[in-house]
Amino acid sequence: MNWINNVVRPKIRSFLTTKRDVPDDLWKKCPETGQMVFHKDLEANQFVIPGSNYHMRMTAQQRLQSLFDDGEYAKVPVQEVAHDPLKFRDGRKYAERLKTSKTETGLDDAVFVAEGPLEGQEIVAAVQDFRFMAGSLGMAAGEAGVTGMLRAVDKGVPFILFAASGGARMQEGILSLMQMPRTTIAVQKLREARLPYLVVLTDPTTGGVTASYAMLGDVHIAEPGALICFAGPRVIQQTIREQLPEGFQKAEYLLSHGMIDMVVHRHKLRETLGRLCRLMTAQGAVAKTAKPIAATTTERGYLNGNAVDGHTIETLARAPDVIDPEPVDEAERFETPKTRPTSRDGARN
Repeated sequence: MNWINNVVRPKIRSFLTTKRDVPDDLWKKCPETGQMVFHKDLEANQFVIPGSNYHMRMTAQQRLQSLFDDGEYAKVPVQEVAHDPLKFRDGRKYAERLKTSKTETGLDDAVFVAEGPLEGQEIVAAVQDFRFMAGSLGMAAGEAGVTGMLRAVDKGVPFILFAASGGARMQEGILSLMQMPRTTIAVQKLREARLPYLVVLTDPTTGGVTASYAMLGDVHIAEPGALICFAGPRVIQQTIREQLPEGFQKAEYLLSHGMIDMVVHRHKLRETLGRLCRLMTAQGAVAKTAKPIAATTTERGYLNGNAVDGHTIETLARAPDVIDPEPVDEAERFETPKTRPTSRDGARN
């Protein structure tokens, strides 16, 4: 009886109650609708929920693979900085938090910089990974951003930034805040070199990142539903003690109020970035070759602009890279404000 109780019955019970180990990320749940999606299907759909079109967060590696041609890119080396300059400690040592984040993400810090072809054109791209301490901006992240921008200047190619951050990294204090002017100066280098700087605002982009390089681009693109702000809506609502509008600080709300240029679905994002890079580099070539002429005064006192030859205008107008306007539903059209007609002379007076 002891043999039956100790050996046979446990084996029978183990056969009947055996559970297979299921990976934690086998299924993903939509935060909006609760829909369960198989991870492989979600990955094949660029991490967009099929039913609700909710855009899930992507890692830096996934973002770059979906951006570059054939998913191939080269990592841009970034100079190392002091890891824990203030020897900061709260509930845990800052050095331990950094070590944990590096182990979990496989990244050196929150910003990953890479270079490669986008639809045949060389670009430099930087991606903020929200998994690394909420994508916070510290010395290493700031150095990576500056390195990427200067790399684009050296190569004479467009620079694309994918922003996703909770703001400045408090564990580095004033050294973290100093990354805001550093990156702003690097953006100015891109401007002086007349190179495109495209910013893709993903969910969420907040704090000091929004207050600096994330809102200094030539074109600002946002993914649908992305939260883009400096202070979050909950903080604002608790401060002013008023109910905020529906969709406040979401990408669509900012688009309707002129804060960003366009909201682009992730499936069309790569195509849009490629067209913008080609179009803006072509415009840059025209701007460099066009020679300004002295403004001439007409009888009404209006001035002419720069001279561009007709052949250049015709070439650009017929180029396949020109972005054609898309049809807009009647409900999405903006009403044209009724203005009182005034003469041009009266306006000048």
